[in-house]
Amino acid sequence: MSDPILIIIEISKIAMVFGVLLLGAYLVIIAERRLAGFIQDRLGPNRVGPQGLLQTAADGLKLFMKEEIFPAKADKVVFLMAPAILLIPAFMMFGVIPFGDKIVIFGREIALQVANLDFGIIYIFAIASLGVYGIVLGAWASNNKYAFFGGLRASAQMISYELTLGISVVGIILVAGSLKLPDIVMQQTEMIFGIIPRWNVFVHPLAFILFMIAAFAETNRLPFDLAECEQELVAGYHSEYTAMKFALFLFAEYIALITSSALIVTLFFGGWHLPYIENLPISDFVLQLLQILSFVLKTSFFVVTYIWVRWTLPRFKYNQLMNLGWKVLLPLAIFNVLITGILTAVF
Repeated sequence: MSDPILIIIEISKIAMVFGVLLLGAYLVIIAERRLAGFIQDRLGPNRVGPQGLLQTAADGLKLFMKEEIFPAKADKVVFLMAPAILLIPAFMMFGVIPFGDKIVIFGREIALQVANLDFGIIYIFAIASLGVYGIVLGAWASNNKYAFFGGLRASAQMISYELTLGISVVGIILVAGSLKLPDIVMQQTEMIFGIIPRWNVFVHPLAFILFMIAAFAETNRLPFDLAECEQELVAGYHSEYTAMKFALFLFAEYIALITSSALIVTLFFGGWHLPYIENLPISDFVLQLLQILSFVLKTSFFVVTYIWVRWTLPRFKYNQLMNLGWKVLLPLAIFNVLITGILTAVF
């Protein structure tokens, strides 16, 4: 019979991750609006609540109270399901990302990860590829030509950049010898010459650059937001969406942004690892809390990077997007795997 305490712990971890992601998406929306205002030399939202912290809640309430509109010729069932199809994979991906090592509570050791799958990286890429179905189905079900063009762009972009995204990680898998994300993090806790952390960003710098660029494309963030592209497609795939259906698309984008940032930290920046701190005279519990804080701060750094890039760089043209993906990034990703394989075999 299953241990009831273990079941409670697992349910608690799922609820905590779900709640943290929702709260994180809320805070990232506020951060994006305030940082966008700062970059554009304006204030941003600062009226509702202290420092504008309740502006997103007010906008959410407004969207909740708005009338639900369905286009006359839309496929209503698919049109209604599409935002959920996009949102659910964004939550599911975070389930295998370790946000800490282990923590001991009441004598019981708890892994700070919802599920430690033997094929963790493959699971993430498989689930990530499902998100585009929400975009494509929503665009098709709208029966709007601009939305449909946005859906086509999103599917082509996903195919083009997911190849680079997956191949760029192969070198890390070769060196780590495991598909489990905790194993990849533990392999990065070693030190080079006893001084430099053995984070994959130092060992696989080209893979990091390729993964980062492809991650921008996978999350449809500028300069790769060709699926929305307001100047050409009138907001693209979600042109016909209103009220809470539109809010679900928005939340899915920001949760995917947080998950993508957490994955970059896990694969290339040591995850929860905090160098040099193991030798300090602190208790194990404090060390575990500092490791969690380290993971949160690293993830926050990349979230801010996503925001900064969005409000700094111009959008690519579509032919530039395709050329970059197929003619530059994909050959470099294959070259990186070959070099890593050769060096792994020799050394």
